[in-house]
Amino acid sequence: MSEVKISAATRTEFGKGAARRIRRDNKVPGVLYGHGSDPLHLTLPGHELLLALRTSNVLIALDIDGTSNELAIPKAVQRDPLKGFLEHIDLQLVQRGETVTVEIPVHTEGELAPGGYLLEHVLGTLTVEAEATHIPESVSVSVEGLAAGASIHAKDIPLPKGTKLAIEGDTVVIQVLSSQAEEAPAAGEGEEATEA
Repeated sequence: MSEVKISAATRTEFGKGAARRIRRDNKVPGVLYGHGSDPLHLTLPGHELLLALRTSNVLIALDIDGTSNELAIPKAVQRDPLKGFLEHIDLQLVQRGETVTVEIPVHTEGELAPGGYLLEHVLGTLTVEAEATHIPESVSVSVEGLAAGASIHAKDIPLPKGTKLAIEGDTVVIQVLSSQAEEAPAAGEGEEATEA
């Protein structure tokens, strides 16, 4: 996983008014915490942060006030529910070689068996443990040829080397359902059976 370098400044103003002023300048208020240290309140550039967050679990190399460098991963992101812009971010301090618990997106590959089946993502993400500088962006699993009643458990999803599950292996992640049309008899079928 590549690192994204972002310059940040410490901030001493708090509250809604201060946060609004920060956002008016196209910046985002945030907090950096972890490793038992006191939370550090930061101001980050909005556009650069928005681009960085397009990658899930992105590793951010923070240049704080031009005097210290820290590695962090996003833990909580607040967005405006209507406009989608960033309102606040919580960052977790990490170190190289450290193992962290994160959620990574699950993608599917392949086609279901013919029959109009529906694919349900019971979990959209998989909770795993990985080295902080080698967090996978996502995992993929094949659903090729699966039919109604089939399910894929967490233990069935191949993980990259150095990554391990942080949830029960028997947890259902994906299941295949029958379509509603298949479950109900088609109109007229019952009448034809009666006539026969």
